[in-house]
Amino acid sequence: MTSTLQPANATEEGRRPGRWLALSVLVLAVLLVAVDATVLGLATPYISEDLKPSGTQLLWIGDVYSFVIAGLLVSMGSLGDRIGRKRLLLIGATAFGAVSVLNAYATTPELLILARALLGVAGATLMPATLALIRNLFHDPRERSLAIGIWGATASAGTAVGPVVGGFLLEHFWWGSVFLINLPVMVVLVLVGIKLLPESRNPAPGPWDLRSVVLSLVGMIGIVYGIKEAASHGFSWPALGAAALGGAALYGFVRRQLTLPIPLLDMRLFRDRGFSGAVLADLLTILGLSGLVFFLSQYLQLVQVRGPLEAGLAELPAAIGAVVAGLLAGAAARRYSVRAVVSGGLAAIGLALAALTLVDQSTGYPLLGTALLVVGVGAGLSFTVTSDVILGSVPKEQAGAAAAVSETAYELGAALGIALLGSIVTGVYRDFDAPTGTPPEAHESLGGAVETAAGLPTHTAEALLNAAREAFTDGIALAAGAGAVVLLAAAGAAWVLLKGQRLEGRGDHP
Repeated sequence: MTSTLQPANATEEGRRPGRWLALSVLVLAVLLVAVDATVLGLATPYISEDLKPSGTQLLWIGDVYSFVIAGLLVSMGSLGDRIGRKRLLLIGATAFGAVSVLNAYATTPELLILARALLGVAGATLMPATLALIRNLFHDPRERSLAIGIWGATASAGTAVGPVVGGFLLEHFWWGSVFLINLPVMVVLVLVGIKLLPESRNPAPGPWDLRSVVLSLVGMIGIVYGIKEAASHGFSWPALGAAALGGAALYGFVRRQLTLPIPLLDMRLFRDRGFSGAVLADLLTILGLSGLVFFLSQYLQLVQVRGPLEAGLAELPAAIGAVVAGLLAGAAARRYSVRAVVSGGLAAIGLALAALTLVDQSTGYPLLGTALLVVGVGAGLSFTVTSDVILGSVPKEQAGAAAAVSETAYELGAALGIALLGSIVTGVYRDFDAPTGTPPEAHESLGGAVETAAGLPTHTAEALLNAAREAFTDGIALAAGAGAVVLLAAAGAAWVLLKGQRLEGRGDHP
């Protein structure tokens, strides 16, 4: 894009006092959304005991938040471009805090599912608005790279800190406390954000097309639901039907965007090889990261019998690596190249996954901790630079829509990582040789085997647990190998697609 899109005083605006304090407000929102996406997993047993949900209701309690966020990100990013990103962020933050109270004090499974869905609506307003506001707060490309690094590091840290915070709260309070921690943070965000955040919007946005909103929502929810359903229960007609409906809706969404004079999402952005390559790298980075962390969490708790807090602390190297690498990623991309840093980050994740093919029931923490650290470094490098490329590829008027594309890739990558690697783990696990008379539910999940073993004689229970844990560990090793192949191939693709891509001066300097 040309420099005519920037104001003449871009340098002065980019260096005005208060921009770093404003960034601190934005990362508060990112931190809460990231923590909220992971903290519920530890609370699930307590919710089951208190609210007595059915198996299906429990799945919806866990998944509806991410379904709604994935379905609304593009629409909310585009809405922020139209009504103002600051306005949307403050409205969303207020709603997030209010709905958190509804989640904490839900008295029935149905009410909690509804509250989680509403929390997803509020969460969908926050992530793209924060990244778009960074695009408009920092016009100097080097400062923007650092700001995006801080933003990405906070998101990574929140994902890893969620289990630690959740473990602490659940050891001292009731399950609703994992939602109430949102309130004080959101109050600070709103009060400080009103004073420090500048408003920005597209001056000629066009109408907010509701048909496109519905198509985007149905499409993403259908795809993500189909993927998760297939991962949990294998390929079935409901899963295939949901995915087919989602695919058809997304096809309709794309066709409609190409015909609208002012679309909700400008599909021509994907003609830019750098933009498309960065989105693909985003998706695959999170695929590797989320799949690994999700299954290592179960491995640490159910195979190596660590408590929730200990397991959460054991995963911290991933957050530490992502934070450090995210802060250095922009400088590294300028010193070397965008494609070197992104490809290197993807390759690092692939090599860490390859190392985990050696895992067994008694694997020591040095291997696991090192693998998590390397994955965090790789994700921090890749995700930070690709976010910078995506934002720098569009005029600032479309920053909200571009940020939403980046976040949608994140959500889809998380779903795919758990689903694709999960199908491998589940497929290996279900075939393990169990002692005679073992109930079928022991073959459904390792958690089911642990519960079943509690009601069996000691000798039989030990045999069941050993067989189940060995099968689960074998599944992780095989899934890690598959993930390594995908990530190393993605590193090669990024090397090709991001050739010639640079961070400096894309729309910020004449």
